[in-house]
Amino acid sequence: MVGGHGPAPVTPHGGSLDAGAPAGVDGFDARLPEVTALVERLRRTPELGYHEHRTAAAVVEWITRVAPGSRVERFARTGVRVRLGSGRGRTVAIVAELDALIVPAHPDADPLTGAVHACGHHTQVGIACTLFAHYAGGHDLPFDLVFVWVPAEEYVDLDRRSRLREAGEIGWFGGKPEAMRLGVFDDVDAAVLVHAMGGGYAVPTVELDCDLAGFLYKHVTFHGTASHAGFDPFSGVNAASMATLYTVAIGLGRQQVRDDVLARLNPVITSDAMTTNVIPDRCRVSTDVRTVDLDAMAGLSRRLDAMAAGAALALGGRAETDTEVGYLPFRQHRDLSQAWRSAYLAGSRGVAALLDDRGGAAAAGDVGDLSYLLPCVQLGYSGFSGTVHGRDFALTEPEFVLAAFPRFVAAGLERLGDRLGTVYRRSYDDYVAEVRRIAAAAG
Repeated sequence: MVGGHGPAPVTPHGGSLDAGAPAGVDGFDARLPEVTALVERLRRTPELGYHEHRTAAAVVEWITRVAPGSRVERFARTGVRVRLGSGRGRTVAIVAELDALIVPAHPDADPLTGAVHACGHHTQVGIACTLFAHYAGGHDLPFDLVFVWVPAEEYVDLDRRSRLREAGEIGWFGGKPEAMRLGVFDDVDAAVLVHAMGGGYAVPTVELDCDLAGFLYKHVTFHGTASHAGFDPFSGVNAASMATLYTVAIGLGRQQVRDDVLARLNPVITSDAMTTNVIPDRCRVSTDVRTVDLDAMAGLSRRLDAMAAGAALALGGRAETDTEVGYLPFRQHRDLSQAWRSAYLAGSRGVAALLDDRGGAAAAGDVGDLSYLLPCVQLGYSGFSGTVHGRDFALTEPEFVLAAFPRFVAAGLERLGDRLGTVYRRSYDDYVAEVRRIAAAAG
């Protein structure tokens, strides 16, 4: 995800050339009521990764109604892909994410799963649907477009995903790596993604060239010995106490982590429920190891392994560590981004400010994995109140998010053709080798 509060946005010559001008009506404005209804429908039915069946059905319904006869491809349980055009030489993917995340405290959260669109993916779906309708209506570009609605960007619900992987239904926890495995991007030269930003922007704002961190995901299972906590605690070895010592070590160790690598650690207990009358013999702590620097990631991972082993040794137990590569760091393709910088400077109605190249953010997403394969840009957009992934996150400016911003994306696409000569390409096998290299370096 992209987002959060940053430095004050800049405006060209005091503002977008037609910011504040009368709205006028074009196709984006005309479709606003319809796409707003779609996004509201998705808000009410949030679904977790690889289980976005209602969301995917709504996308397919939109495609077949807007462009009857379209060849809709399905992948990875809930993914949807459709191509516009054939034979223009280059292909650009417009990618949106289907899934919600887990924030049970949010008032919109599903009471059974805790799923909620507190990251704005429902608006991504709406933006991609609006752009599909725009280009399916005959608007021409010098390259083909592939629209991909991809599952499972949020790295959550991992036990259920583990069962899917064990059953052979998926190969990767992240939807984009899974799509890469299945060849969804084999005929694509570059990808354009969009992502919501959190509250705090006084005017409708877009963001360019914000890089993202990557992360490892670590499970440490502490093994002790169970006993009666009242009658005979002396015979027990408390696995929860080992977990506590481990998390304290992580907290104290933060002092030794450099600021410039944007490292983030968030250890949480993810084991089964424990009771107060039994000394727990098992306790699992999971954390991501998040940073923009792969060398720092590997070093932090090895340090956490030592902390876990030391915590277990200190209390007479054992630590079992499982480390998995989550997502790769994401570096925006600066040359492709120039197309949207040019669109902004030329004036894009409804866009008032640009937040430009503020460097990296400690947020992460599987766009990093896709960007290893081919060049990607991810455009940020305001229009929300509250905190991304927070209990108060909400869409507040649908006119900007679902009409003005898609218009801006289209304006950049119209300027993109000359820049596609700078693209690179790696294979899926190259990606797998890189993931294995990172895993080996992490210990």
